[in-house]
Amino acid sequence: MIAGVGRPVTGQALRRAALAVAALGLAAGLAGVAPAYRLGMLPVLGLLLWDILQKLRRGDAGLDLLAALSMAGALLLGEELAGAVIALMVAGGAFLEDFARARARREMTALLARQPRHAARHGAAGLEEVPIEAIRPGDRILVRQGEVVPADGTLESDVAVIDASALTGEAAPRRLAPGAGILSGSSNAGEAFDLLATKPAAESTFAGIIRLVAQAQASKAPMARLADRWALGFLAATAAIALLAWLASGDPRRVLAVLVVATPCPLILAVPVAIIAGLSRCAAVGVLVKSGAALELLGRVRVLMLDKTGTLTEGRARLVETLVLPGVDPADLLRLAASLDQASAHVLAVGLVAAAREAGLALATPMALREVAGAGIAGIVEGRSVALGGPEFVGDFPALADVQAPGAARVLVALDGAPAGVLVFADPVRAEAPAMLAAVRAAGIRRVVLLSGDRLAIAEAVGRSLGVDAVLAERSPAEKVAAVLREKPAGPVLMLGDGVNDAPALAAADIGVAMGARGTVASAEAADAVVLVDRIDRLAEAMRIARRARGIALQSVGAGIGLSTLGMLAAAAGQLTPVQGAVLQEGIDVAVILNALRVLRG
Repeated sequence: MIAGVGRPVTGQALRRAALAVAALGLAAGLAGVAPAYRLGMLPVLGLLLWDILQKLRRGDAGLDLLAALSMAGALLLGEELAGAVIALMVAGGAFLEDFARARARREMTALLARQPRHAARHGAAGLEEVPIEAIRPGDRILVRQGEVVPADGTLESDVAVIDASALTGEAAPRRLAPGAGILSGSSNAGEAFDLLATKPAAESTFAGIIRLVAQAQASKAPMARLADRWALGFLAATAAIALLAWLASGDPRRVLAVLVVATPCPLILAVPVAIIAGLSRCAAVGVLVKSGAALELLGRVRVLMLDKTGTLTEGRARLVETLVLPGVDPADLLRLAASLDQASAHVLAVGLVAAAREAGLALATPMALREVAGAGIAGIVEGRSVALGGPEFVGDFPALADVQAPGAARVLVALDGAPAGVLVFADPVRAEAPAMLAAVRAAGIRRVVLLSGDRLAIAEAVGRSLGVDAVLAERSPAEKVAAVLREKPAGPVLMLGDGVNDAPALAAADIGVAMGARGTVASAEAADAVVLVDRIDRLAEAMRIARRARGIALQSVGAGIGLSTLGMLAAAAGQLTPVQGAVLQEGIDVAVILNALRVLRG
């Protein structure tokens, strides 16, 4: 692709119109309407010159200058057929890149639609829905079950159960007492509660993280595209051959023929075709890569940094152990406890019921229910009194006080008013994580770092089980950015995460990849790619596709430029006219495009 062509400087609609005019002009000219060649060239040349001016202001130089010289020379020397062919190639390349970018935006629309925009504020006339930007200190906000806390504040209700995993990486929800501080970006995992805002939404924790994302994105150097990296060398070679043609003959048509053959069709067409095919293949396996430059870099990553909760782990509590006191049947305790917990929406209750059903246990209907949000639940199951919860609800179990493993959550179970056992929950490592890490190491990843905001003991336990090279735990969003920047000298860095606290690190990494299936909008917006399905092994597959697409693109470019160089030498020797050069370049086009399309094959 010509560097600069297809970027949103003059608008996609103008570039689409230019492609249509170029195609119609060439077709009409071939049909005998000679002025049509010129009319088809002029819009493309105008847009190209505008892009060149914009690039020169930024201090950039690219192959679009060569294409502009070819078209201008064709106009001056009356070789309008050759110029019309070049115009069609340039406009076609711009259209291909626009198509890839528009496709990525369409895929993101549904993902971004989940972002909260409003909050329920108590007012003189009762509850009113207001934009979160209207929240001010002292406002009393109702946070409903499942909603994201819109601003920093303190708890005004008797109790709240808060899931702060998106901010801290800690998987287990926390039960808070009146007056406790609650950070924006947390989720309400229990009953609705009232929040007294202490900061405007624009100054709260979540907004601060978004600002950190913007700073990281602004400081990250733009990714150079494959065509850009080949541009200067090819320009120099073309200028040298054109100069030799002029010195040898003094014939401007020989120089034009060299420029026409040199117009780098493998870069105009072969690279975007290979990259668009790679983007399509990645989307087919559930990974949305937002740009061709990101896809190219995905195939060159050397350092992989991963969040823990929701990324390496499942991000949800699962029953890992059932401990009972003497005389209690473990299966019976699990069946009774799960039967009771059918009535609760607590995250641990969901895990308990799922575990009982996986074990094939028949669950009964609970009666006489009493639940205290974040504390526990009690009721009658099959005539027996069952209570689940923490020590303050069920009572302390001294005999089982030392059973908690790092990162595990305990639920105490009492039957008929007496201690019976303890259910131990943990956030397990994803089943596909070990194979995924092995695959990325085989693909060239030299270093794997676990980067988490969760507690050190939990993160180290996960890191040991997966054999990562380093574990960095209890890191704030700003500290995660610093950790990413420290790894960059070792090679391109990929950061994989899903939470709000991962968003700045995703933006700071050479390429950020967000878990979009259950991740936050902030992380998806900051990332260069999004895993749309809830499986991290798809990232390894996307890396394989990216390496293959980049390899085929390089192969097409190398072969195409080699053939173009031979054609330039023939044109310099007077063996090719400008029109013959354009036809030759079209033949090269067909060859390299067919080769680039191999990316679509698995």
